Amino acid sequence: MADLTLSGKNPTALQVDALVVGTCSTSDGVAVVADQLPADLVRQIETLAPQLGVSGATDEVRKLPAGDGIKAGVLVLTGLGERDTDGTFPREVLRGAAGAAVRELAGTGSVAIALPAVDEDELAAVVEGALLGAYSYTRYRGADVAAKRAPVGSIEVVTSFARSARAKAAAVRAEVLAAAVNGTRDLVNDAPNDLYPAAFADAAKAAVKDLGVKGVKVTVLDDKQLAAGGYGGLVGVGQGSVRGPRMVKLSYAPSKATSKVAVVGKGITFDTGGISLKPPASMPTMKSDMAGAAAVLHTVLAVARLGLPVAVTGYLCLAENMPGGNAQRPADVVTMRGGKTVEITNTDAEGRLVMADGLVSAVEDGHDVVLDIATLTGAQMVALGHRTSGLMGTEDVRDEVKIAADTAGEAFWPMPMPAELKAGLKSNVADMVNSAPSRWGGMLFAAHFLAEFVGDTPWAHLDIAGPSYNEGSAFGYTPAGGTGVGVRTLLAFVEARARA
Repeated sequence: MADLTLSGKNPTALQVDALVVGTCSTSDGVAVVADQLPADLVRQIETLAPQLGVSGATDEVRKLPAGDGIKAGVLVLTGLGERDTDGTFPREVLRGAAGAAVRELAGTGSVAIALPAVDEDELAAVVEGALLGAYSYTRYRGADVAAKRAPVGSIEVVTSFARSARAKAAAVRAEVLAAAVNGTRDLVNDAPNDLYPAAFADAAKAAVKDLGVKGVKVTVLDDKQLAAGGYGGLVGVGQGSVRGPRMVKLSYAPSKATSKVAVVGKGITFDTGGISLKPPASMPTMKSDMAGAAAVLHTVLAVARLGLPVAVTGYLCLAENMPGGNAQRPADVVTMRGGKTVEITNTDAEGRLVMADGLVSAVEDGHDVVLDIATLTGAQMVALGHRTSGLMGTEDVRDEVKIAADTAGEAFWPMPMPAELKAGLKSNVADMVNSAPSRWGGMLFAAHFLAEFVGDTPWAHLDIAGPSYNEGSAFGYTPAGGTGVGVRTLLAFVEARARA
């Protein structure tokens, strides 16, 4: 990850490879948002903006020769859109502008960022965006290509709050947060022949060992232990693969914890759909079907690194859904952890099966609240698109998660759980079926299925199917491929519990 420093120096005097400043759209055209740049240069840029292709729109990045009076090699203009009525910019806009600029500067050694931040909260957004934009996945690239795509090496954020204790704490938190998000991205981007359930479990153990923080324990149940323990969902989904399922439990239990939070993550390391096979065009991105488990792993690590006074336990429900000779069949009946029976009507509705086992385990262990995060349904994308995640569950917990998401800058939208959809769970031979009887309301039906396994425990379900993997072009601080969505929201949720 990029080295980060806060600086109170004049940005024009910084000897860096690139200096990033903001532009915004105005009624008269474009304004450069940088108080300490030479006035002549500012006027020149604003006058020539149309010819330079500068509009000040969000996610717009333009590179110019730095010119006289600036020691940086290149001047980078990053768009901030329009100012709010009070003359400031939303924190998520600042986050995105910093991230877009740093992302576009991949392969650059050193960058200084001078964006407007009127307080430490806005500064935190700039720092977060910069570090989230400093990401590149090059595991399978040749050395030459990897070097060209390497993220920015060092980032110097210019701010009048450089000596503020609160600003320094925000920078430390941003580094922890970015490491968690980028670690999640790495796992999502890994090839499924390298990241299968046992390998994921090993990666979790290694990450805890490398953490260097006491108080995090890891327990791994293999396929035999899962069968013996009655984890019918994980066993059933994983039985079609030669690489068996795993359940990884990560426990962070600080002394004098103010709350106990469980987070359950879907970890289907590759999803063919099983016997209910997916179309070939839908297969390549199915390596990302473990994004929920990756987010849970790195959220627990981030909470531990920050030393938050909240006990957090993560449950990684790991399996590979393959159509092998021993694969689960439609019409099979499986017995879940806790005793409920499920008739399999669609083997491609596998995520809710492994999640059910994880939810029951979390409830058995006793927590104040249980959250789950999963790339659960294609219906989420139909309803909300590729950038907004669905949010369901107990009303008060759902609303608490929404506040955390808004604070973190992640797009989550509360969705209902209409009572009439619950009738679709009825089976003629078991306690319930695993897939909806019709295509309508699939995301909401899946939430009803999960709700059957949490009892009276306060609970929220985060469906991140679309936002977890960016199949299009990079934007803002979000790269192509794994996005790391959910980590920031989960961490903000735990932090709010710590302050309560």
